Amino acid sequence: MVSLWSYWRGTGASGQRFDTVGGPMSYATELTRRNPTAPLTSEGAETGTLRIDLAWRMHSSDLYTARRPSLWRRPMDLFRPAEVQTHTQGLATVDFDLACLYELKDGTRGVVQPLGDLLGDFNDPPYIKLSGDDRFGTASGESIYVNLDHKDDIARLLVFVYIYDGVPAFDRADVVVTIVASDGKNVEIGLTDPAPQARSCAVALVEHHKGQLVARREVRYVYGFQSEIDRLYGWGMSWGRGQKTGRS
Repeated sequence: MVSLWSYWRGTGASGQRFDTVGGPMSYATELTRRNPTAPLTSEGAETGTLRIDLAWRMHSSDLYTARRPSLWRRPMDLFRPAEVQTHTQGLATVDFDLACLYELKDGTRGVVQPLGDLLGDFNDPPYIKLSGDDRFGTASGESIYVNLDHKDDIARLLVFVYIYDGVPAFDRADVVVTIVASDGKNVEIGLTDPAPQARSCAVALVEHHKGQLVARREVRYVYGFQSEIDRLYGWGMSWGRGQKTGRS
């Protein structure tokens, strides 16, 4: 199967090709309603690093109507996200963030996310590390790394995406979360059928099944933030207001 992200970018449609980081068109397993699960730690992928990537792009119609400053006067503004016009809230910058709720076998529960600089740790509990906070929708800017050498210490993970800044915009963008196993196999989950006013989406639940870590497609939209996803999946954590203290 052609990579869903490659297809949405145009590398799999109408014979049109764009240069991508990492070489030619990639192939992936896409999780759908009919095929919702995939193993992540099958033979040859039991140790090493599991990587979770977030990639997104605005729909072409929104890009054409987005308000951008003059690139002739300020060429570096080419690399800034477009400002999306809405009817009720004016201009806002869309900011999709990747995050992960975790539960360890010893009962420890927490979250790895840009908000509050809760970036985790790769070599110590929770054995999960967030690298980068990408506001530009690139395929390699915002990733979560899971240390599979400690996979037996992990009970479950819930990967989710939320919109910290700006108006709800899941229906204005193509959003893909890709889970890359240590053997290089890609598992992609497209955030399809978005709810227009949703601010968060539970994307995938990773749990142990028959000796392997298995990813299950969720794609469940909520109108709130982390606390609402917590209630939906019974994490039982206490939540308060937070903010980002920096950008990478």
